[in-house]
Amino acid sequence: MITYEWLFILAGAFFAIWALLSLRDRKWGNAAFWGLLAASFFFGSHLSDFANGVLVLAMVGIAGVGGLKRSDPPTTTLEERLNFSALLGNKLFVPALIVPITAVAGTLLYNYTPFGETGLFEERRETLILFGIGVLFALAAAMVWLRPPVLAPAEEGRRLLDSIGWAAILPQMLAALGAVFALAGVGDIIGAMAGAVIPEGSILLTVIVFALGMALFTMIMGNAFAAFPVMAAAIGIPLLVEDYGGNPAVIGAVGMLAGFCGTLMTPMAANFNIVPAALLELKDQNGVIKQQIGTAIPLWVCNVVIIYVGAFLLWT
Repeated sequence: MITYEWLFILAGAFFAIWALLSLRDRKWGNAAFWGLLAASFFFGSHLSDFANGVLVLAMVGIAGVGGLKRSDPPTTTLEERLNFSALLGNKLFVPALIVPITAVAGTLLYNYTPFGETGLFEERRETLILFGIGVLFALAAAMVWLRPPVLAPAEEGRRLLDSIGWAAILPQMLAALGAVFALAGVGDIIGAMAGAVIPEGSILLTVIVFALGMALFTMIMGNAFAAFPVMAAAIGIPLLVEDYGGNPAVIGAVGMLAGFCGTLMTPMAANFNIVPAALLELKDQNGVIKQQIGTAIPLWVCNVVIIYVGAFLLWT
């Protein structure tokens, strides 16, 4: 059976490669940072909480003292890239499309055909595992089709990753922060406050507060994965699911989308909003955010409607 652990090993292998390439170029801080991250993927499930915490603190220390540097490793030349662009045009996006197609089509085939009876994938992890398989398929297809230098994918990945720096793992760390907040009882406190303010039996208002809380907490914490444990414990589960009998699948999935609306509007989501502005050399650091606000607000309203209709009106 292919389990979630296989994805950790796959991700750890990529980070280990980048660490070794950084070590070869004597970029000691980069090598240490990506090497520690690789170790967390390889061994995190088998280490104690204390040991994992030490790994995280070591990474924070390296990033905090400016140990991560940009790299410019040799891959394909600018002339080669321009030639590929002129010759192939939008066909260059084919490898990138292989990833979502593999994940979606593979999930549907696995869940709705006899193939699912083989038990090949860990239960409820099929899509994520197939996403990882899609990455490998896309990489293989690109190598066979475009015939770049053998190390080009690794070097190009390292160049992009080093350009982003520590912000590349910000979602992972913020998701962990959300779990810490939930264990600390922050959700219970917010739930008590919301229960005192929201009139009893007001489903629509509760949905609005839940979706608004997801967006605001995401803006504060930088990631919807960090906000979800807090808001689910505060409002989503006790009020919307248990008290009002809402559809938990709709509430959970669309509630995350409401949080992502907050992602579009906050500089705390540095890897989404600030890093692209830096890579594109925009004059306005918040230029990406300003362009996204016009989409985020109407989308948030749509999410409120979808939760109310899909989780309550159509569910009951």
